Amino acid sequence: MSENKTLPTAASVEAFIDSVDHARKREEARELDAMFRRVTGEEPVMWGPSIIGYGEYHYKYESGREGDMCRTGFSPRKAKHSIYLMGCYCNAEARAKNDTLLENLGKHSRGASCLYINKLADVDMGVLEELVRLNWQTMNEAYPPA
Repeated sequence: MSENKTLPTAASVEAFIDSVDHARKREEARELDAMFRRVTGEEPVMWGPSIIGYGEYHYKYESGREGDMCRTGFSPRKAKHSIYLMGCYCNAEARAKNDTLLENLGKHSRGASCLYINKLADVDMGVLEELVRLNWQTMNEAYPPA
């Protein structure tokens, strides 16, 4: 079985944010970092070269594949911010709440466990914070912190 490629590193979150090319993306990354810290109460850790993660959990699939990943986080990508929200996959109630919040978020697109936002001005930041809080709490219930 292959090893996970996205692992925590000792790289500086602040240095990574300072290296973000576009000034607006850099400032928005700082705003997202402050919000994630406030919601999670966690200090961020770099996961791989470009994911700013908060908390950690261990998963094991029925196939036997297992590994560790951040509970939530984001990456200020060149085109769009990628926001990682895994809690909506933990149970149907969380998924329904997640979907309702997404309806009120504003301009965004979605992937499997990713939310993509071009610029923060396109979304309601209060709704985004509630999405992060819901997914954080749901992950903590599904995968209790050690």
